[in-house]
Amino acid sequence: MAKTGHKITEQLSWMDAVLELADARAPDSSRSPLLREMLRGKPRLLILNKADLADPGRLQAWTAGLGGEYPALETSAATGQGIGRIAPALDKLLCARREKDRARGLRPKPWRIMVVGIPNIGKSSLINRLTGGAQAKTGNKPGVTRGPQWIKLRDRLELLDTPGILWPKFEDEETGRKLAATGAIRDEVFDTEELAEWLLRFLRRHYSDRLRACYGGEPPADSLDSVGRRRGCLTRGGEVDTLRTAQTLLKEFRAGKIGRVTLD
Repeated sequence: MAKTGHKITEQLSWMDAVLELADARAPDSSRSPLLREMLRGKPRLLILNKADLADPGRLQAWTAGLGGEYPALETSAATGQGIGRIAPALDKLLCARREKDRARGLRPKPWRIMVVGIPNIGKSSLINRLTGGAQAKTGNKPGVTRGPQWIKLRDRLELLDTPGILWPKFEDEETGRKLAATGAIRDEVFDTEELAEWLLRFLRRHYSDRLRACYGGEPPADSLDSVGRRRGCLTRGGEVDTLRTAQTLLKEFRAGKIGRVTLD
């Protein structure tokens, strides 16, 4: 992470703007404080990706709030939602600079845009949506992008895909749990059953209707034991396999099968 942060800081000096990606399911928690500090003063477009998995009402409120700081867009690299708005938004963001270059008699050149965010946020998938092809490496786990990748978007934009960057220590334990639940942190880092229990408590408190719809009616699923029995995650002796149940719950949450949820 330290090496990646140093490289990003080094490359920022010759970038025209930045696409900062956040997870629409955790619009605040998924924004790295290290990146916020590094990007200070740089023209920036905030992308709330994976919007198709987020609670529409909460996401709309977050987009409006964060949009006061930087232009903010809701997108989904998986479905294509909002992707077509990115290039025009970048043009608008940089139009003053373009006019200044023209006044100085400089020939137009492609904008150099750095794409940054935490691991598994969808940077490479979003770039592939923008370019219309699989030019950037993707994967449904953190750490797929190991080094910077340049991708050209027609003659207007040159995008630099960067590895995901986290911060060395989570001051708020809840932030770490939210990132682990969304898949930004490798599953090996957190106790899977403890994380699933936390997520289940959150869903019971804020999205009990989604839980009821996903795992059955009355009584609503209120423990790993009840979820495991309803999903058939049982041992040969008929006991609930809590680890398998926890893995199933997290997998279904990340895939949106429990419904559209925002953790912030």
